[in-house]
Amino acid sequence: MDFKALKTFQMIVKHGSFIRAAEDMNYVQSTVTMQIQKLESGLGVQLLERGKKVELTEAGRLFYEQSLQIVRNMEQLQTNLSDFRLGEVGHVRLGVTEPTASFRLPKILARFLAQFPKIKVSVELAGTPALSERLLSGELDIALCALPDRGPELYFEPLFKETFAVFMPESHPLARKTVLTPDDFAGHRLLITSETCPYRRKLEMVLRESGNVSLDTMEIGSMTALKHFVEAGLGIALLPRIVLEPVPAGMTFRDISGSLIDMTFGILSKPSEYPLKRASTKLYPFLKQELLEDAESTAFIKQ
Repeated sequence: MDFKALKTFQMIVKHGSFIRAAEDMNYVQSTVTMQIQKLESGLGVQLLERGKKVELTEAGRLFYEQSLQIVRNMEQLQTNLSDFRLGEVGHVRLGVTEPTASFRLPKILARFLAQFPKIKVSVELAGTPALSERLLSGELDIALCALPDRGPELYFEPLFKETFAVFMPESHPLARKTVLTPDDFAGHRLLITSETCPYRRKLEMVLRESGNVSLDTMEIGSMTALKHFVEAGLGIALLPRIVLEPVPAGMTFRDISGSLIDMTFGILSKPSEYPLKRASTKLYPFLKQELLEDAESTAFIKQ
């Protein structure tokens, strides 16, 4: 059944005239006549009574009533397919690490979904190693994370450096110093993230460079939770500076000299799926632009 013929048939019913239907659809009248003749021939019934005013036959009324939904469905399908080709509809599975998950992504995603309301985005929070595995297994489309240990099987586009500072109560002995060194951590409990966390591995590397400073540590599984543990007086912690603003009353932070602790942050994907397809082609550049602008707008980012 010809979709164009269905629309022509409905336009004739609307106007009660072949001539007005042809004008409305920008067809010559012979095209309209041919479409209806072909439609009736294919169905094996007469749909229209030709006369001074075109009217529906009994079969025509039945066909008209049921064809309305068919045309609406076909038009919606055409729109959906067009959106799909343009990447304006679909589902993107996004992985993200902290602190971006809590401090950057929500507002960025709100702006994205306001612009592309037909795209569905699922967000999974995990560390960089776990997100890398999920990308490789096809469970995620793209990820926002630190530079992974993986090789050429993953594509990483660096965006900015996540810089860190030491968070502590104002009454803490180290708060009397303007700038700290890794050696200053000795004798003070240091709250750290899990051993799989890239931030912790970077911290351990810096400490080794300082001569294997002996530390009293307490492991906390969540980076965002570290701030609250420090506020409770359980120790000091190295945290991304974006997490520290605004600084809670009674608390402060200090920079670290020497081998500064920072982490390269960017977008991770599979080379076999790059350039990305469909909806991901809309989200990827949007995330990239928004994250770069966010990095440039804050004084915390080391260029």
